[in-house]
Amino acid sequence: MSDAPQSPRPDEGDREDAAREPAPAEAADFGRQFAAAAEKSGLGALARDEKLSGRDLLTAVGGVRGILEALLPGLVFLMVYSGLTSFAGQDAQAALVPALAASVGLAAVFTIARLVTKGQPTQAIAGLIGVLASAALALWSGNARDNYVLGFFTNAGYALALIVSLVVRWPAIGLIVGFLMGDGLSWKQDKRKYRAAQFLTLVWIGLFVARLAVQLPFYLVDNVEALGATRLLMGVPLYALVLVFSWLVVRAVYPSSARSAE
Repeated sequence: MSDAPQSPRPDEGDREDAAREPAPAEAADFGRQFAAAAEKSGLGALARDEKLSGRDLLTAVGGVRGILEALLPGLVFLMVYSGLTSFAGQDAQAALVPALAASVGLAAVFTIARLVTKGQPTQAIAGLIGVLASAALALWSGNARDNYVLGFFTNAGYALALIVSLVVRWPAIGLIVGFLMGDGLSWKQDKRKYRAAQFLTLVWIGLFVARLAVQLPFYLVDNVEALGATRLLMGVPLYALVLVFSWLVVRAVYPSSARSAE
């Protein structure tokens, strides 16, 4: 029996790479869960649109009520705080409490309205919790800029999760789109679809990183007005633009003829 070291088999490297990837069953489970959540939010109908429908796009970003719930509490906080500090001559700490009270109060009204009308309260409740947590941080520190801190962690968390999905070779956007389009995991074997999934995942990473890159400097220099304004502009409006771009890419790799044949 020879003591000479055996050379690695040609397929050992492939097996090592596969071992670092999540099992297909696990990836499928994550994909189904993400796709189910996306379907409820209206993203499924948007992805399958033959033509870009303004109605489906509006539904995907939360509808009129959802947009108001997402934008108005932050807008009211910014307007009250800026008005009291810039025009009423109050100092920053004196203006903080009424600005936070107006923001939290409006979020509470939206939540109550959802409950009273027996609508889906999940988004409003989540928004209220976020507004309350942000207000608590700002009150604890006594600085209005800390009303925006949680958003930094949220965007960093989303970006990190998407980066990890790329590293393990299961780009998250591909998982979501695959199940929304009835493709399951088969997109992974299609080079064109796989590259599109990687590209779109990078685009969404860019969205979250861009928010951090633009807004963090305003936080560090304590420019509450600029921070609040960029938070609003880079929220729903930028999200909608990235959704439209994603739809264009999905339509390119899932043409109507291929979908009708499935």
